[in-house]
Parts: sequence; C-alpha cells; structure tokens
Amino acid sequence: MSNAAPNTPEPEFEQAKSEIYSTLKPFLAKNPEYERAWEILQNPERIIQFRVVWEDDKGVCRVNRGYRVQFNSALGPYKGGLRFHPTVNLSILKFLGCEQVLKNALTGLQMGGGKGGSDFDPKGKSPAEIRRFSTAFGRALARHIGPDTDVPAGDIGFTGENAGYVFGAYKQFANEWSGVITGKGEDWGGSAGRPEATGYGLVYYVDHMIHHVEGSSSGGFKGKKVAVSGAGQVAQFAALKAIELGATVLSLSDSKGSLIAKDASNGFTPEEIQEVFTIKSARKELSTFGDKSGKFTFHGNGARPWKLVPQYDVALPSATQNEVDESDAQAAIKAGCRYIAEGSNMGCTQEAIDVFEATRAQKGKGGCVFYGPGKAANAGGVAVSGLEMAQNSQRLKWSLQQVDGKLKDIMTEAFRLCLETGKKYGDGAEVPSLVQGANIAGFLKVADAMKAHGDWW
Repeated sequence: MSNAAPNTPEPEFEQAKSEIYSTLKPFLAKNPEYERAWEILQNPERIIQFRVVWEDDKGVCRVNRGYRVQFNSALGPYKGGLRFHPTVNLSILKFLGCEQVLKNALTGLQMGGGKGGSDFDPKGKSPAEIRRFSTAFGRALARHIGPDTDVPAGDIGFTGENAGYVFGAYKQFANEWSGVITGKGEDWGGSAGRPEATGYGLVYYVDHMIHHVEGSSSGGFKGKKVAVSGAGQVAQFAALKAIELGATVLSLSDSKGSLIAKDASNGFTPEEIQEVFTIKSARKELSTFGDKSGKFTFHGNGARPWKLVPQYDVALPSATQNEVDESDAQAAIKAGCRYIAEGSNMGCTQEAIDVFEATRAQKGKGGCVFYGPGKAANAGGVAVSGLEMAQNSQRLKWSLQQVDGKLKDIMTEAFRLCLETGKKYGDGAEVPSLVQGANIAGFLKVADAMKAHGDWW
C-alpha cells in the first residue's frame, strides 16, 4: 500500500465538478452571489483516512487503507455508501460524495452527503477473511460515525453481511443500539424493500420520463426493449421491475463481458435473473451463467452491451462510472434508444452526455434521447436508506407496500423537481434537460441551507 502524494490527480472528482458546474452556469449567470456557495460546497467538510490491519487465513498480518469523506451536512447527517474495491481512492470517493450531496437533496429527506470505503478486494477472500477485515474496518470507522453524525450504507463490494460486521463493531465501541448504518438485515433494524430500492426507483423514474415524452396515456415500459448493464443488485432489480411493467430485458453484464439475448422478443425471465443473483452472490463471473435454453450469447473481453444489442428503446447503465462513452452513446442512438438513465453513479462520460443532450431539440423529428442523471434516477436506494433511518428512530417497521409507496412518491417528486427546474433555467427545448434540472435543484437546496447556517454570505 503506497502513500498518495499531496497533489495526486483526481480525474473522477474533477469530472464530476466540471459536469455540475457546466449545468449551473445559466443559474449562476443570473444569480452570481451563488458562485461563492459553489466554491465552498465543492470542498468536503472533512476527509478521514485510516489504516485497517487484519489477519488472513494463514495468520499473516495484512493492511489496507480506509476512508470516509464527510462531504456536506447542511441538510442532515452525512449519508452515503461504503465501497470495498481495489480501485477505491480519494478521487473516486470525493466524486461519489459530491454527487451524493445533490442526490440526497433531491429525495427531500433530511440527509447530508458522504462516501467511504477501502481498497480491500473481497473477491478471492474466504468468509472468515471478509469477517475479520470488515470488523477491523468497523472498529476504525466507529469513532467517526453515529446516527446523528454520519450514517453509512452499502455500495460496490459492501453487502448486508459486511453491514452486519460494521454494525457489530460500532455497537461494541459505542455500547448502544442505533441506526448507525443502513442496509441492515430486516430482523435487526433493516427496511423492507432496501435491496430493491435503487433498481426499482430507477425504473419508476424512467417511467415518468417515458410518460412525459409520449404522453400520460402511454403504456410506459410496456412493449419497450431494454438494455441493462451490470449484474449486481441495481441491475437485477431494475431488470425485474422492467419485466414486471411489460418490457423485454435484452442484456446484463459484468467486468468480464456481456450476456446478450439472441432474439429481441425473448429476453430474460425472472427465473433467469434469479440465476444471475445466485451467481453473483457466490462472487462468480456472469460467464458461468448456465444457458440451458441457448437464448444468450456471452461476449467477453469486458464488452459492454450498448454496441451489441441491435435494437433497444431504453438503456439502463447500472455497473460503474464512465461505462457509456461517446461512441457508445452514438451506437445507442443508432440502435433506437430514446431513454437512458443511470443506475450507476456518473455512468456516462461528459462526451456521452453531450451527445444525448444535443438531441433534445429533435423531439418532433423522433431523434430525441431523454437522459436521466444518476443523482436523480438512482436516488431510490438512498431514499429508502433515509426511510430506514426514520424507522430506526421511531423503533417502527413499515411493510414492503408502505416503503414501496413512499419510494414511488419520492421518485415522482424528484422527477417533477428536475423537470420543472430544467424548464425554468434551461434552453427552452420542448424536452428540458433533466441533468441541468437535477444539478440546479439539488445545489439550491444545499446552498440555501448552508447560507442559513452561516457557512457562506
């Protein structure tokens, strides 16, 4: 584990800041006093780095780096996931934390933004090694978090199992039972519907996008062809909800490649999605999918689905950042894609976003691609995490139907807020910019709260 130099480049964080600022420009031009707010907001309130020392199965002492970026607490306790992945560094966590601040603001719940994790790689580790590392990580993190200070959740590589170990470490440290982490088991403080929330919320958001473009009488997802990337929790539940609403899901993917349906009329079934869940729960590759029916082709070498699925109406990138580049965006348009929304954080490069956004003036010509940014479209996960915090505070447990109803309401309001703000500050196109609307709406909520607290003037 090497020490990062003080001026290590932070490309992901710079990309996130640039994307946000570019869409804030119309608002800032009319309200220049908010430039100061943006200058302050883009700096995290606190960055915590720590070592995590743990023992592997051979009795060897191992060390990893742990982080928590407590980005902004204007609207509530810091809230955001923990990621266990070898690529984790401060640039990625600062980008995720910055996005999380605006995302949490769009939910309307009392949550600030943060992000954290470690460069620990769970792949290839035994259950005992994962337990020992997670417990050591939790002990190191415990002094910096709390139900009214910072409430982490899960992210890539951080499962409900990890949440249990971190929760246990905190409980021993603080000698209290509190809602200090979300994504817990349902029988010890977790919320019904939390595993499904990001994927379901993504589909609910896109359903509003479809109805806005095609009219309130539109069937929404019914009859739509959908390309999904990723094979984790977000992708799985987005696929299941899209299928439930009448769509045909034609792809899933992981870091090794994409599994593509050969026939556009015969996509994944819920049972096949369940098989993918079983594979990924065992930390195996998607290439091990047992395609007994011969319905699918696996394309290796890290191939992504956007150029492999010949025709699709909806794209749901749900794997990782920058998984849709400029050439992918052009391929998606050529394949007939008219709706794209990010289940992953910063799933599209800026060049890809520019390609999609440039089409909004072509609604009448049938060429419009409506783009839903991740900070709004995938906010369902953190929204239900916020609902879990509320249930913990009240010592109550809501039913799945109650939670799903609240999730639908939150995603409806998030879409309305993005749409109306995009109309107010946008370029006047018939289809407004949801990314501009999301950034300005989230920024305003946070900036105004910061001003009320005396954080800028």
